[in-house]
Amino acid sequence: MTRMLFREDAYRRESPAKVRDITPEGGIVLDQSLFYPTGGGQPGDSGWISWDGQRLPIATTVKGEGDAIVLVPAEASALPPKGAHVVHELDWDRRYKHMRVHTALHLLSVAMPFGVTGGQISATHGRLDFDMPDAPEDREEIEETLNTFVDMDARVSESWITQAKLEANPHMIKTMAVRPPKGTGDVRLIRIGNDDEGWIDLQPCGGTHVARTGEIGALRLGKMENKGRMNRRVYLHLDS
Repeated sequence: MTRMLFREDAYRRESPAKVRDITPEGGIVLDQSLFYPTGGGQPGDSGWISWDGQRLPIATTVKGEGDAIVLVPAEASALPPKGAHVVHELDWDRRYKHMRVHTALHLLSVAMPFGVTGGQISATHGRLDFDMPDAPEDREEIEETLNTFVDMDARVSESWITQAKLEANPHMIKTMAVRPPKGTGDVRLIRIGNDDEGWIDLQPCGGTHVARTGEIGALRLGKMENKGRMNRRVYLHLDS
């Protein structure tokens, strides 16, 4: 199993690691990874890996067999040998924007309390697909609510509960098409807010997030598309 350093500290940008394996396709599997693998609508991280005076750009990161995390090189080049000690470094600007957008989409799921049937994150914007018959008419009110949450600078934290407790509280699951992330028999929850600030959101999620909503910055609603009889796609943009 690859140790998921991105879950331990989403703000860590560089870390040593050891090459555990090289896949037949030329992907690099480390014993521990700062790089988040594509999943849950969040793109895989990119960056660089260095060893013995060589530096290789990484285009993306994906899930491999079992619990392996695979770094995909951006170019055909010499690879570090199995067992090599390396340093891997995030493209931090891109990752941090993903963190801001991902947390913003959690806020969108509160401002628009409908079942979520899909979603996607990029470095400039994100979108959620909602199980709802008509596009919302209160666009300005939704945008104002989102920016109020940002202005609260509410704390974002994680906790874990058992699968049994999650099943006993099905209202926590907003994503209708994505299975909640599991650890060793447990499910990871992302909380926005606390008892002092007032709770905003609590739902299962395996992605990376900012530590406080104030880091997201101003938000702007984008276009809203009709994707079916009961499916409305809503875009959300970072202002900077």
